[in-house]
Amino acid sequence: MKTHIVWRSLAFVLILAFALSACGPEKVGNFEIPNVEKDKFNVAMVLIGPHDDGGWSQAHYEGLEYVKANVPNVNTAYIENVPEGADSEQIIRALARKGFNLIFATSFGFMDAMEVVASEYPDITFIHISGYKSNSKNFGNLFGGMETMKYLAGMLAGARAKMDGNPKLGYMATFPSPEELRLGNAIALGMRKTCPECTMDVRWINTWHDPIIEKEASASLFDAGVQVVFTGADTPAVADVATEKGKWGVTYDWSGSCKAAGCLTAPYWVWGSIYAKITREVIDGTYKVGWDYFDADSGALGLYGFMEGESLTKGEAELPPEVIAEVKDLLAKALKGEFNRFDVFSGPIKDNQGNMIIPAGEKFKQADLDQFPPGAPGLECEYCMQWWAEGITAELPKAQ
Repeated sequence: MKTHIVWRSLAFVLILAFALSACGPEKVGNFEIPNVEKDKFNVAMVLIGPHDDGGWSQAHYEGLEYVKANVPNVNTAYIENVPEGADSEQIIRALARKGFNLIFATSFGFMDAMEVVASEYPDITFIHISGYKSNSKNFGNLFGGMETMKYLAGMLAGARAKMDGNPKLGYMATFPSPEELRLGNAIALGMRKTCPECTMDVRWINTWHDPIIEKEASASLFDAGVQVVFTGADTPAVADVATEKGKWGVTYDWSGSCKAAGCLTAPYWVWGSIYAKITREVIDGTYKVGWDYFDADSGALGLYGFMEGESLTKGEAELPPEVIAEVKDLLAKALKGEFNRFDVFSGPIKDNQGNMIIPAGEKFKQADLDQFPPGAPGLECEYCMQWWAEGITAELPKAQ
C-alpha cells in the first residue's frame, strides 16, 4: 500500500514539474523566451542591440511600447542583443513555437533566418525590417525612405563644413550592403547641393552596435581632418567624440540621440504608428503581406531640429538662413508626399569615377535602391546600388 502511495506521489510531482516547465520561461542559449498571454493578440520583437541603445534598437522598442499603449488587447514582448545568423533563427523559431501571432525582426541579418521560420509557421505573420525578401503570404518586408532625411542632413552638413572652412565630411558605415551605400550616396548628393567642393570619406566598422568601435572610428575620421562625421551605427558615440574634438557629428535612428553639444542633427525613425497600423490590420485580416515601404508623409521619419516641437541645434542655427529655408522647404514637401527617395535619386547622377549612373529625366526604382547587381530573382535592378556618388573619396567595397 505504501509503495503505491509513494509511486502516485512521485508521479504527481513529475506531472506537476512538467506542467510548470511547460508554462514557465523557455531558454534558447542565454536567451529567455517570453510567454504569450492567453486571449490576447501577442506581438514579439527581435532586437539586434539593447533596447536602450540610444539609437536603432531604442527607436524600435519605443515603437513596440506604442503598440502596447494604443492597440487594445495586445501583449508585447521583446528579446534584445540577438546576433544575426543561426542564433536569430533559433530565437525566431522559439517565439513562433510559443504562439506569438506577429513577430518583427529588426536587423538586415535576420532576413534569411526569418524566411526559413516563416515557411514552418504559415499561420503566424513575420515582418522583417530592412532587407528585400517576402513570400507575399506570411513573411513580409518593411522599411522606410530614410534616404530623404539623409539627403537633407547632407545639405546641412555640407553647409556647415563650408561655413567652417573645412569642406571634408566622413561617413562611419556599418556593413557593405546596398542600404549603407544608398544612404551614403544620399548624404553625398545632399552635401554637394550646398557645398559642391565638399568631399566625403568612408570608414567601415563591420558592426551595428559597438560604442567603443564607433568612438574609435569617429575619432579616426576627425583626426584625419574631417569636419562633420555621419554614423550608420546605433549609438550617439559620433556626437560625443565630435564634442570632444570641437567638430560636428550627425547621429541616427532615434530622436533622443542628438543631445551632445557637437551634434549637428539626426535623421531618425518614429516606428510607433507604423507598427500599430500593421498590428491592427493583421488582427482584422486586412494587412497585405509583401513589400511595405513608407516615406516621410507617413509621419514615421524625422530630421532633428526641424520637426514640430523641436528647436534648431546650435550647429544648425548658425547656418546661412537660405540653407535653413531650403531644407525646411524640401522637408515640408517630403511631409506632404511631394518629395521622396526617388526624387533624391533622380538623374542626372554621376558616380565618383565620372560615369553617368542615371541620366536626366530618369529615377531609380525600389529594386535599384535595394540590390547589388543583378538583383534577386524577380527583383532585378537596372541601375543597381553598386557605386559611390561624386564627392566620395573612398574605394567601392566588395558586395556582401
